Amino acid sequence: MNTYIPRSAEKEILRLTHQYPAVVITGPRQVGKTSLVKHLAGKLPHKGVYLDLELPEDFNKLNNPALFLERLQDQTVIIDEVQRLPELFPVLRALIDRKRQPGRFILLGSASPELIRDTSESLAGRVAYLELPPFTLAEIPSGVDFMEHWLRGGFPESLLSDNDQKSLEWRFNFIQSYLERDLPLLGLGADPMLIRRLWTMIAHMNGNVLNMQTLAKSLGISGQTVRRYLDFLESAFLIRRLQPYHFNIKKRLVKSPKIYIRDTGILHALLNIGGTQQLLGHPVVGGSWEAYVLQEVYARLLQRTELFFYRTQDGTEVDLVIAPGGIPASVVEIKFSTTPKVNKGFRIAKDDLQTEKSFIICPVEEGYPIAEDIEVLGIHELDKLF
Repeated sequence: MNTYIPRSAEKEILRLTHQYPAVVITGPRQVGKTSLVKHLAGKLPHKGVYLDLELPEDFNKLNNPALFLERLQDQTVIIDEVQRLPELFPVLRALIDRKRQPGRFILLGSASPELIRDTSESLAGRVAYLELPPFTLAEIPSGVDFMEHWLRGGFPESLLSDNDQKSLEWRFNFIQSYLERDLPLLGLGADPMLIRRLWTMIAHMNGNVLNMQTLAKSLGISGQTVRRYLDFLESAFLIRRLQPYHFNIKKRLVKSPKIYIRDTGILHALLNIGGTQQLLGHPVVGGSWEAYVLQEVYARLLQRTELFFYRTQDGTEVDLVIAPGGIPASVVEIKFSTTPKVNKGFRIAKDDLQTEKSFIICPVEEGYPIAEDIEVLGIHELDKLF
């Protein structure tokens, strides 16, 4: 696959590189970070120089990083897989302070919390962050419909494969590579077979409230160890924990997060689902649709807007609470049905949270009002949520 497909983040990346000395772009491996930045090379503030820290010759160039990078002070230095050299960040700070100008460094990384912690400690006030997700529905080329995107996920090689079988094979190899190579490189010193079992169990648990005890008991390890492994999978952009909303509510609420595999293509590979018909007849289809919609909503999130779910101990539930500045503004139910119904629990949750807007997201071509204060939306209409 050699054809470049434009990304929604292009304008924002260019804006940030013309404003900040350093820009950190995070996201899972093979999501297209490198291709994106190389495509933008001619529009960067300065001529670009690319270093890949997975290549020994590039890694060795930074044996004395201050000496090497000082000579490139009038260029934009792009450093890929930067999390492999955390001791580089204080050097970058010193170089930026010596000559503070926009677009000096673009740092690409595949691990989120550690990378953000290391850069924020060393580069505070000098750095901007952007996460690049897999291809979203708004980015996919014409000729690829949402069902194919849902089945295969948004990783470029998977989405644009010649057929479903080749796509599935790519995802099998992606999973194997993460288990045997990438997660150990991020510092996860665990048996790959154990992590595969955990990852697969999460796939079966996808869209449900996380039960740490069940995972720990099934894997024969402590809850603390499970939590550490989940942290690694989340920092590698492979899973997502959606937190419950519990502020200023006087009811007894569920306080454990819900857990999702981020990319539905990876979810389906973990469950050995290779085709659309198999997916539509599979017991996980509802949870998979929920994960797909959730990923699309996250990709559209406005700044300082948070997402939660809401569930009381007596079963009242809503799939998503959209909360700008942490204050609930909308509640969202996600249903894999073309003829959705409004249940009592949804209305109770709406009243509990006192939200202005309510939505049900379904696989329909065009939305419509289903009640006076509730609107059905199709997957192409998610911008209306905000």
